[in-house]
Amino acid sequence: MENFTPLTALAGGALIGLAATLLLWTGGRIAGISGILGGLLPPFARDWGWRLAFLLGLASAPPLWGIVAGSPIAASIPPPLTLMIVGGFLVGFGTRLGSGCTSGHGVCGVSRLSPRSAVATVTFMLVGFVTVFVVRHLLGF
Repeated sequence: MENFTPLTALAGGALIGLAATLLLWTGGRIAGISGILGGLLPPFARDWGWRLAFLLGLASAPPLWGIVAGSPIAASIPPPLTLMIVGGFLVGFGTRLGSGCTSGHGVCGVSRLSPRSAVATVTFMLVGFVTVFVVRHLLGF
């Protein structure tokens, strides 16, 4: 949290909202990352082009911001790799179980006043809080 500034957080949130709105207005699609990625896995969706472009834009934004800002974005992964892999599988399972991810439900669904998305987002957040508590305070990572 040492690099947090309210202005960059506000700008980032506005850009996420703008991207989600444009995707909905221009293509009638929800900007849920798990659904977008899922369409690139076999069996491939027929509209794979925009999906690939969207994900490439997501992956290229941090390095481009580092160039624009004049300093690279530092990233570190402190927990053991096995814990990260297990966490990744659990997130993937959760997105299938919850019929979407935090971007689909939290950004797009809540803004459309979807009760299902509101419940899913509260569930994501509560599970996230519990997970951080367990990993940091009970497991000591």
